[in-house]
Order: sequence, then structure tokens, then C-alpha cells
Amino acid sequence: MIKSMTGFGKAECELPDKRVTIEIKTLNSKQFDMQARIPNVFREKELDLRMLLNNRLERGKVDLNISVDETAGYENFTINRSLAKKYYDQIRLLSADLNLNIDDQLLSTLLKLPDVMKAEPKELKEEEWAIILKAMDEAILRCDEFRQMEGDKLEIDFDNRIGLILAYLNELIPFEEDRILKIKSRFRKDLQEVVSEQKIDENRFEQEVIYYLEKIDITEEKTRLKSHCDYFLVTLLEPFSNGKKLSFIGQEIGREINTIGSKANDYNMQKIVVQMKDELEKIKEQLMNIL
Repeated sequence: MIKSMTGFGKAECELPDKRVTIEIKTLNSKQFDMQARIPNVFREKELDLRMLLNNRLERGKVDLNISVDETAGYENFTINRSLAKKYYDQIRLLSADLNLNIDDQLLSTLLKLPDVMKAEPKELKEEEWAIILKAMDEAILRCDEFRQMEGDKLEIDFDNRIGLILAYLNELIPFEEDRILKIKSRFRKDLQEVVSEQKIDENRFEQEVIYYLEKIDITEEKTRLKSHCDYFLVTLLEPFSNGKKLSFIGQEIGREINTIGSKANDYNMQKIVVQMKDELEKIKEQLMNIL
């Protein structure tokens, strides 16, 4: 089982005089990184929210947005008189410059200007916070379910691409056998250009060919590559998501593919190696988003 670090969860709760909406959005990140946009009344609880999200979501860039819709309105308001007077003075000067009259409706306009009238928020009650925490738990659960669905899609993609790498590995076999005949033929032709056929020591020639073939033999690399691919598929089925472990296995897969490519010494084999690298790069790109 794997989970994506991309997720979204939303929940709402009703309080006696307000409706609270909670939205959680997550993206990939190496560490837990949280950004919170919450009303001031909840600021004292920000550390608790951070710890809760860290424990439940583990890793990723987390954007938390809590919005409050007042259904009953605030009981107390304060008017910033000095700021309202400054607005008025500026408006009066502007009207004089433009030769405009100031009507009686200016007061209502002033009250709508930024920071002139402020509502005094009520204190957060513990029983209200308990309801909000329940909604927070629901939003986290939905975000986690979103991550799981994304992970299921990625798991299918990983399984297919690892299968392609193993299929390409089998395609190397006929070219690998044909490569031996080509190397022996090339060696004999090069040797005949400097030494006559009668003077060639066949035993020594075979020894040199075998020595060279041992240097470019890829049997061990193929075995290790298959083992790493099988281990990758097994890790996908583990009961918990472990993107870092899969990344390490991916690095080992890349190391064996690179070694096979350096030893191939054959055009057809090199083409297959390039296809294997292409599939692995696509896997690595998606692994960056695995929890």
C-alpha cells in the first residue's frame, strides 16, 4: 500500500452563532511543512493543530485554511474614530479639488472603509473547540482517503513500469548471445590483419576472448536488477507507505541498469537499456510524491 502526498479534505461544523469551514490541502515535500490561514480567535490553538496534522499526515506541504461565517453577527463593535476622521479629511480635500459636494451619505461610506469599524470577536469556548476538532478530524480523514486513492493509481503505474523493465531485461538475452559471436568474429578479423591465419594460436585466442567476455558479462547485473525489481513490487504491498524506501530501491535499480549499459558493447542492447532508463525516470518522478 502506498499513499500520495497530494490530497484534499474539507469539513464543516455548525456552532450556535457561526459556521466553521475547514480545508486541508497537501502537496509533496521532503519534510512536514505547514502553512495556516486561521482566524485570530484560533491562534492560541495553532500549535495543537500543527501537532495534530503532523501526527496524522506525517509528511508533505500542508495548507490549512479555517474560515468562519458568522450567522448571528457580533455583539460588540468599535469604530476607529481617528482613522475615520483621516478618511474624511482626505475625501473633503479631494472633493474641493474636483469641485464636488459632500452629501449626507458619506458617513455610511466611511464606515465601510478598511479598519474603520471592527468587530470584537468572542472568546473561543472549550465546547466549541471540541466540535471544531471533530470537524478537523473529518477533514484529515477525507484528505487521507484522497491520498490513498492517488496512491492506488500510482501503485498500478509503478507495477506496470517495473513490469516493462523486467520485460526489457528478457529482451536482452538473444542480443547478449549474438554479441559473443560478433566479438569473436571481430577479434579474429582484427588479428588476421596483422597475423596470418596459420600463425594464430587457437588456445591463446580462446583465452583472450574468454577474458574479455568475462569483463563485459552482465549475468550478475541482470540477477541483481531482477531482485531489486521484485523487492520494489513487494514493498508496494507493505501495509504502510514508505516512499523513501522505494526511492532507495529505485536508486539500486538505476545502478544496475547503468552498469548493464556500460558493459553492453552492442547497439541493440544499448537501445533496450535506454528504454529501461526511460521507465525508471518516470518511476523516480512519481516517487517524489509518495509518502
